[in-house]
Amino acid sequence: MIGIPEIEAAAERIAGHVVRTPTVPSPGLSALLGAPVTAKLELLQRTGSFKARGATAKLLSLGAAERAAGVVAVSGGNHGIALAVMAAALEVKATVVMPRTAPARSIAIAEETGASVRLTDGMGEAFATAARLRDEGLTLVHPFDDPVVIAGQGTVGLELAQDADELTDVLVSVGGGGLIAGVAAALRALRPGVRVWGVETAGAEAMSEALTAGGPVPVALSSIVTTLSAPTVSRSTYDHAAALVEEVIVVTDREAVQGCLDLAEHAKVWAEPAAGCLLPAARRVRERIGADARLGLVVCGGNATTADVMSWVERFGLR
Repeated sequence: MIGIPEIEAAAERIAGHVVRTPTVPSPGLSALLGAPVTAKLELLQRTGSFKARGATAKLLSLGAAERAAGVVAVSGGNHGIALAVMAAALEVKATVVMPRTAPARSIAIAEETGASVRLTDGMGEAFATAARLRDEGLTLVHPFDDPVVIAGQGTVGLELAQDADELTDVLVSVGGGGLIAGVAAALRALRPGVRVWGVETAGAEAMSEALTAGGPVPVALSSIVTTLSAPTVSRSTYDHAAALVEEVIVVTDREAVQGCLDLAEHAKVWAEPAAGCLLPAARRVRERIGADARLGLVVCGGNATTADVMSWVERFGLR
């Protein structure tokens, strides 16, 4: 289990390389949800998502031989962008493996950094390809199954604990579980009374299915939210969620896209569906907790184009 010493060490290591993102009260979201809301704006992070934290922590932990050999990552979008950009900044050669369904913008950004980009027919094949490249000598920078990466993502929770007013409940999106593992570990140490809730979209339910099964299991992926579409969680992220997370709430893709519109209108931020899914889940938490709820939302990323969001709005018949 990751503890606060590892997270604080990661924060010291990555300081100067990543942004200490704003933690701000949101009057608009507070009015919308009927409870005070504080937003941690990770979409303002370098590369547009929290992923820069874990990628940077891992890159800075490498020895000279590992740096010289280069690194490889598998990603549905944001981790690949983060590794490619931060590796270029640190002069480490990177290979990024993405499914063909990854956002075209994410693929283009990774290519523009000079990273080698390999496309596969799905996330399962992407992980298998990355494993083969690891066996050939590259250092795998796993998006979530790595204690250094989890500690790096945990710096989000460290900053939230330091910068937010009193909170009762914090909502965190879940893909492979690295972010919620790190955030929950930080909050358990620094704000032990705060409940942490995970949020997934239907068709990307790796953590909720693992919690039902009692351990990581492979899941079928069908969600449009590729940045949450891990084919399975890891034993480490599962253990953190099982011990530290209140519940993982599953919402629909349609609700997640509506959440993007709500964040734009009420919070004045342009977020991707991996963050939009927090809004419908927050309504459910507010209903359960009642009038005393004080909500924290980790707005994890903003790497969706206007064309992406408008196409989903049309697909789901939203206004």
